[in-house]
Amino acid sequence: MPVIECDTERARERLEEAGVTVESGNTDHERWRASRGGATAVAYDDKVVIQGSAPQELAALLREGGGRAHVYFDGGARGNPGPAGIGWVIVTGDGIVAEGSDTIGRATNNQAEYEALIAALEAATEYGYDELHVRGDSELIVKQVRGEYDTNNPELREKRVTVLELLSRVDEWTLEHVPREVNERADALANEALDRA
Repeated sequence: MPVIECDTERARERLEEAGVTVESGNTDHERWRASRGGATAVAYDDKVVIQGSAPQELAALLREGGGRAHVYFDGGARGNPGPAGIGWVIVTGDGIVAEGSDTIGRATNNQAEYEALIAALEAATEYGYDELHVRGDSELIVKQVRGEYDTNNPELREKRVTVLELLSRVDEWTLEHVPREVNERADALANEALDRA
């Protein structure tokens, strides 16, 4: 549930400029509220709280843009290939901004890792961050994206191109291999998705 500290009147203007209908608040404490794509933004004195299943679009419209985020991703398959799931987390100095967990059908472990990275980067760019520090526990994926390993598999090569295109949308990025325990939340989300697969 993102909380965005901002000038709520300017935030309201940005939403209206983007074609989002803004309505009066439901209580004395609420300045206004607006909904789009399964999420609702509620404005208070100096902040907007976004609730719902897909807050990214509203958050991107409300944020001034820019800023730095840490992005964690993980994917896995039960069987290789087999039922697969992904998990990702976006973290800033304010804590967890967003996280996701999804089943992706039948895939290999490496395909699932790439899908998790792509989903995480899509969410981070929707939020408008211009500096991303990306971390995952798949050494293969990290080194392929950084160009240290060749990507011989045509499907993985295509996913690598997608990742690089998403990274090209930000001003600055790093991609780092980390131990699984550092990637604990993304790993847990991927496992939750696998349990649903």
